[in-house]
Amino acid sequence: MNVSEYMQTLGQQARQAARHIAAASSGVKNQALLEIAKALDETRDYLIAENSKDLIAGKEKGLDDAMVDRLALTHAGIDGMIEGLRQVAALPDPCGETTDLKYMPSGIQVGKMRVPLGVIGIIYESRPNVTIDAASLCLKSGNATILRGGSEAIHSNQAVAKCIEVGLAKVGLPAATVQVVKTTDRAAVGELITMPDYVDVIVPRGGKSLIERISRDASVTVIKHLDGICHVYLDDEADLDKAYDIAINAKTHRYGVCNAMETLLVHQGIAAQILPRLAQGYGEKGVELRGCAQTQNIIQCKSATEEDWATEYLAPILSIKVVADIDEAMTHIAHFSSAHSESIVTQNYSTGRRFITEVDSSSVMINASTRFADGFEYGLGAEIGISTDKIHARGPVGLEGLTSQKWIVLGDGHIRQ
Repeated sequence: MNVSEYMQTLGQQARQAARHIAAASSGVKNQALLEIAKALDETRDYLIAENSKDLIAGKEKGLDDAMVDRLALTHAGIDGMIEGLRQVAALPDPCGETTDLKYMPSGIQVGKMRVPLGVIGIIYESRPNVTIDAASLCLKSGNATILRGGSEAIHSNQAVAKCIEVGLAKVGLPAATVQVVKTTDRAAVGELITMPDYVDVIVPRGGKSLIERISRDASVTVIKHLDGICHVYLDDEADLDKAYDIAINAKTHRYGVCNAMETLLVHQGIAAQILPRLAQGYGEKGVELRGCAQTQNIIQCKSATEEDWATEYLAPILSIKVVADIDEAMTHIAHFSSAHSESIVTQNYSTGRRFITEVDSSSVMINASTRFADGFEYGLGAEIGISTDKIHARGPVGLEGLTSQKWIVLGDGHIRQ
């Protein structure tokens, strides 16, 4: 069977399985998740042995240390996957939730019911734990899923897939509810993203080049974000201690994540007070600073270019711009932001309200670090990814983001007059 035929078969099987999982009760789905957790726990040695094959192959292919680290599966990593499954099992099931039910003048009742999307294709790189994260969220939200992991994790992902199959079988759900693509042929990705008859949504999780390719070539709806160019604006009415803590945390808590701050905007009224203190704090953490001309008049740093304002560094590098007021700050954000996450630090209620009303990003905050833009921190339990799109899901995408709503009408022999 060639790749096209293979992927078409997966799609057909997923579409059939979608009907079964959509009708499954919360109890059955939760039990499946717990059975998968049990299977992972009972096959630890096998999982680690299969993962070692990927690690050896990865080192032979010259994967860098960071990639090898993400690829590694340890007992602690397996514990994390098991705990993640248990957490998702404990989350409220969004499926079947009925809202806005009301009587109309005709006597019928009209409302909305939350339902699964259907079949979700997920394309991701490296980390084997993503296989469990994605499978658990799709399963709990009543969706069938086709998972295409990176070739560097093929043995690990197939080992995890066997545990998923065991869990599904234990509760009588079709094995095709969760299918992990077995071929490493890159043509499989091209097939998956162009099967609208079988796949309803594609979620890419990986580098910018992967997401750009999928966004460009997919004929299936894509939930994605390309960049995380996040801003923090320090207002002239900010509490300087809060401003310092938030600006340091937003940049240095973790560097290689999409919700890390990449540009700091500082009101000219407090720049001389706060920037030297921040420069010292960033210096202690090894952060390279690039600033506008006004910033360079206050602290020692490299000159920031237009390219810097539009760059997601994912590294210990920070751009700093001094602005005249909130209007200049919001204009800068509107021009350079990737619509991911922005924050204002201010003690002025009206200024803060204006910022969260006018700034058009998927997460907008007052007096909080952009690092909070995360499904777990938002109480979603877990996330499938971040969406900067405006239709359907926006921001961290959890269980509810993997569902939609349909209209329901309740009558008792009603006919339209």
